[in-house]
Amino acid sequence: MPSTIIERCEAAGLRITGQRRTIAAVLQDADDHPDVEALYERASAVDVKISLATVYRTVKLFEETGILEKHEFGDGRARYETTDRDHHDHLIDLHSGEVIEFVDKEIEALQERIAQKLGYALRGHRLELYGVPLKTKKDSDG
Repeated sequence: MPSTIIERCEAAGLRITGQRRTIAAVLQDADDHPDVEALYERASAVDVKISLATVYRTVKLFEETGILEKHEFGDGRARYETTDRDHHDHLIDLHSGEVIEFVDKEIEALQERIAQKLGYALRGHRLELYGVPLKTKKDSDG
């Protein structure tokens, strides 16, 4: 499997314009789950000629091609991450909006057992947990 977003675009037969290349590079470098506005802000810092509409179209194209995965974490914003990443689940902090990635072997095994118990072979899943911190920063400082 191609390792970069550009390589995946090329393998899918997508035309790679300079602006798409910039947007792909921004996505490749993202270590968070940016929404389109954040992607636009980052891409326009590299190329001031990139429009918000271009970012929206490119993200839609990348999603339709299977290069990006769309997440809706309940805050009204669609966020994105590349589909070539290792499996992980998400914990969303309802106070800050931070998305924390995690992998837990016990949860993975439990999901497999549940699927088998119900007569299914699990082929994939998406787990999103929503929570608030048990302690705030203020609580831990004082």
